[in-house]
Formats: sequence, C-alpha cells, structure tokens
Amino acid sequence: MTRVLVSDRHHVRQTGNPGESGTGRRQRSAVVRHLPAYVILTIGSIVSLIPFLWMVIASTHQTSALFGTPLPVLPGGELMTNLARLQEETNFGRVMINSLGLAIIYTAFSSTISVMAGYGLAKFRFRGRGIVLGLILITMMIPMQVLLVPLFQIMASLGWIDTYQAVIIPFLANAFGIFLMRQSFLDFPDSLIESARIDGANELRTFYRIVLPIARPQIAALIIYTFMTQWNAFIWPLLMLNTEDNYTVPVALNTMIGLSKIDYSGLMLGSLIATLPLLVLFLIFQRQFIAGLLGGAVKG
Repeated sequence: MTRVLVSDRHHVRQTGNPGESGTGRRQRSAVVRHLPAYVILTIGSIVSLIPFLWMVIASTHQTSALFGTPLPVLPGGELMTNLARLQEETNFGRVMINSLGLAIIYTAFSSTISVMAGYGLAKFRFRGRGIVLGLILITMMIPMQVLLVPLFQIMASLGWIDTYQAVIIPFLANAFGIFLMRQSFLDFPDSLIESARIDGANELRTFYRIVLPIARPQIAALIIYTFMTQWNAFIWPLLMLNTEDNYTVPVALNTMIGLSKIDYSGLMLGSLIATLPLLVLFLIFQRQFIAGLLGGAVKG
C-alpha cells in the first residue's frame, strides 16, 4: 500500500493536476508563451487609436480649447456648433456627395481595368507580354509631380478643367492595381480554365463565371485600395477643380487653413466624418479581405 501511494504522488508531481487534460495544459502553456506578443500588440493598438480618439475629442471643442492648459481629455459640447460652421464654410454635405460619387465611379472602372488587365497578363501568352508588364512597372517609378504639368496641359486642351472626368480618366489604369491582380492570377489553377474551355465556355464566360468568384478576396483588397486612393486624392483634384461646389473632401478641408487662422476643430470634425466611408467599405469587404490575406499567408 505504501509503495502505491508513493507511486501515485510521484505521478501527480510529474503530470500536474490529475483532473487537468493534456489539451488544457498545452493551451495554457501557449498563452503564457505568447503573452509578451499579446502585450506588445495591445500596447500598439492603444497607441494607434490615440490619434483617432484625439480627433473625436477635438471635434467637440472650440479651437481655443485645444491650445489651453490642461488639454481636454473628454468630449465637449461644441459638436453641433462645429458641424454648423463646417457646413457653412465648406458646404460639406455637397462635398461629401462629390467625393463619394467620384470614388465609386473611379473604383468601379479602375478595378475592372486592373482585374481584366491583370488576368490577361497572367494567363494569356502573347508576344511582347514581358515588355508590356515592364512598361507598366516603369510607370510606378515616375513621380506624380513630373506628370502634373503635361497632364494639366492635356486637360486644358480638351476643355476639361473643372470637370470630374479630368479627375477620373487620367488615372484609371492603375499600375499597382494591374500588378497586384496579375500576381494574384498567376497562382490561379490553369486546370479550371482549361476545363471551362473544354465544356464550351468562351473567354468572357470563363472569366466572369469561373475566375472572378474564386478571386473575390483579392478583388476586395483591390477595391479597398482603389477607393482609398481616390478618396484621399488631393493634389490632382486641387489643380482640376476650381468651383467650390465641385470640390472633394480633401480640397474643401484645405480651404479651412488660412494664412493667419486655422480652424482646427472644423478640420478635425471634417476628417472624422471623412473616415466613415472608409470604415463602412472595410466592414463590407472585411471577410473577403481577411480571407485573401490568410489565403496568401498559408499558401505553400
């Protein structure tokens, strides 16, 4: 009997709590092992949220309060006053509609071009394919500032100054978007395309019925990137749009920066409102977007 008790105690010391399963111990060990990473990520998340939280707080105070001592750390009661002043100075409702319409139209056409061009460069064999891809990549190396003057002259010769087509058309063929989709389609199984062709489907039917549904995560990432590119565009719309009723959000917010006075509360409120469409877009496509990231991460 004594030997049995000693043996049981020795077994308990080696295995820990006899009621605890091996899976539970492994999970607890994994949590402890990854605890430093969790702490670092939590701190990083909090730090990254501080600018956004400050933007929320600043949009509810007068500009003078933002430079007082101590700094406000809680929302104030000037939100509606700042909103009324923002609408009066920039006609912000109209500006938001302008930016939203431009971004949606640009995203629809530019994403379509990028997806089709990327698919063609990835799956079709033709002479000069490498040269075409090289030329597309070279355009990514040209600074935007170099293109401003010749593009402005072209738009002026067409009579497109202060028009929306001048903002949209010159940058529809996005080199990064084409390259992104081309790299995505390189890993697309050729066997599926060949099977569709054998079944009698033409190229367009194969593209729309077979390729696009499978490539939804990559397309979602492209849509988010393209929408953000147009939504945040500033220099080119600033050059093209001269009428206040045609302004986009970045251009309208820039008018609140004067030589001797800057309405920081209005800027913060306008910037806060301007982030809402981006958040909504990400929430709509987040499942496909995250699936695309995870698919690329585990691809072997």
